[in-house]
Amino acid sequence: MADPLFGVGHPFVFRLGRRAKGTGAVNFSFLKDFDYFGAFWMTIQLAFWSAIGSMVLGTVLTAMRVSPIPVMRATATVYVNVVRNIPLTVVMFYMSQVLYTTLGLKLASRGAGAAGAQAFLDSQFFRLAVLGLILYTSTFVSEALRSGINTVPVGQAEAARALGLSFIQILGLIVLPQAFRAVIAPMGSVLIALIKNTTVASAIGVAEASILMSTMIEFRPDQRTAIFLVIAAGFIVLTLPTGLLFGWLAKRSAVKR
Repeated sequence: MADPLFGVGHPFVFRLGRRAKGTGAVNFSFLKDFDYFGAFWMTIQLAFWSAIGSMVLGTVLTAMRVSPIPVMRATATVYVNVVRNIPLTVVMFYMSQVLYTTLGLKLASRGAGAAGAQAFLDSQFFRLAVLGLILYTSTFVSEALRSGINTVPVGQAEAARALGLSFIQILGLIVLPQAFRAVIAPMGSVLIALIKNTTVASAIGVAEASILMSTMIEFRPDQRTAIFLVIAAGFIVLTLPTGLLFGWLAKRSAVKR
């Protein structure tokens, strides 16, 4: 019977019938036995959907923090300061053990049959991981946006109020566009951190790059150096262009004051 996590039945393992014994020489021929690109495709999906959700929730939290309503300001401030100081691993275990196991929260459609049940679990844990990443990363997005709002001259908001614009209109038409423009580089740093934080999703069984690394080490312990290099290279390919792109965008959109 296959090991449910690291055995031959694992989705990343293609042709391994038993744990291989190597000579210790560093080589990369073992990659043909593992779904390397599939694991990083899962990482990309986690980062993509989490980034979108974090941007939306982070913007809402920022609007609440600068709202004229004290209750909304207090709620958003407490949420940001509490959640961003909780380890992401704890957030992920809360998603799995409390929301899913204890409270029975389901974020995916029901599958049919054995294969459908497995697909349901995979989808469920994937969505829970995305939710956890959104709840966590949105706090950093909110902090970055709030710092961007501080760069907008107060006189612009006062002039808009004098013209009769509402708080929502001032925020959406005047303040936030300039705030986003001012924090492109910090947002790039948040996105890079999010890409690296997707490895924590392995804590609740999402089959992404860090689980692939564990699987590779389980089957090919003689190639730990090569395994480290290929996993590190995968994350560099994802994060380095992201940093360069956001740096270029920040320079192109810089506001001369």
